[in-house]
Amino acid sequence: MQEQIKVAVDAMGGDHAPAQPVKGAVEAVARRKDVHVFLVGQKGVIEEELKQCAYAGDQITVVDAPEVIETAEPPVMAIRRKKQSSIVVGMNLVKQQEADAFVSAGSSGAVLVGGQVIVGRMKGVERPPLAPLIPTEKGVSLLIDCGANVDARPSHLVQFAQMGSIYMKHVMGVEQPRVAIVNIGAEEEKGNALVKETFPMLKNCPDIHFVGSIEARDIPKGEADVIVCEAFVGNVILKLYEGLASTLMRVIKQGMMTSLKSKIGGLMVKPALKQTLKAFDATEYGGAPLLGLKGLVVKTHGNAMAKEVTNSILQCATFHEQEINERIKNKLEISSKEE
Repeated sequence: MQEQIKVAVDAMGGDHAPAQPVKGAVEAVARRKDVHVFLVGQKGVIEEELKQCAYAGDQITVVDAPEVIETAEPPVMAIRRKKQSSIVVGMNLVKQQEADAFVSAGSSGAVLVGGQVIVGRMKGVERPPLAPLIPTEKGVSLLIDCGANVDARPSHLVQFAQMGSIYMKHVMGVEQPRVAIVNIGAEEEKGNALVKETFPMLKNCPDIHFVGSIEARDIPKGEADVIVCEAFVGNVILKLYEGLASTLMRVIKQGMMTSLKSKIGGLMVKPALKQTLKAFDATEYGGAPLLGLKGLVVKTHGNAMAKEVTNSILQCATFHEQEINERIKNKLEISSKEE
């Protein structure tokens, strides 16, 4: 009998909950028969949404969690006080190994705190980073860290590079991932104190393929597969990336409607343009995994629609199949022995 990959989904998290998380879960189990989804949240509400969907009943289980952590709530206090919230209940499923992964579009702070407090850090991991895939001219790159550690140390960034390399090799199939550190120039002597101290450590790290510094303008070109930075810089890059992409799409569409000639031209290029824009749609690649935990936690956008939830669930399945946690654990154990 085929092993079931069990993914807990926060059905109450995000701007479009519970409708979009539920639809995303239904689509995920339709695409993979070996995936079982636990929809965690207010049972009656979730069951009402499920009534509108056609799905395999033995692939979806509703887990009751009557409380909801709101975005504006202080994360630490919310995790401590709301033990019956969808985030806490879902993460406990991972902690107790009843689920292989947890996906949420809910409060970023609560997901980050819950990941470390409930699921727990893997032995040897100093700081778990958030690592989303971002589209580039050559495919995708992993941006690590994009929101978990705004005051990182050089040793943290070295671990980010190691974990990111494992992820890109075994999940994305990049045989020798190129690792670069975000900088304000290509020269080794440039950068702030953190970058200057980290650069030689990455350069001398034997288990990564370090290619030096990368400037922000070269990230969309796909000049590196793993983009290393602390979370403040990473979050600015991610938000600018997303904002510019949506603005360009909107401007292109407006430009095609300015005259009869442009409308005709637009119809002719529409199929090719649609395919190109799809490649630059971040939702195609799922959410951002919080790497280095004892179990997998994936954070999706707060405004995630069903497609992003589906892709995040499928992303979790690949993560589990490729035994990413075991690979990270083994790599860090080897590194600590070498030191």
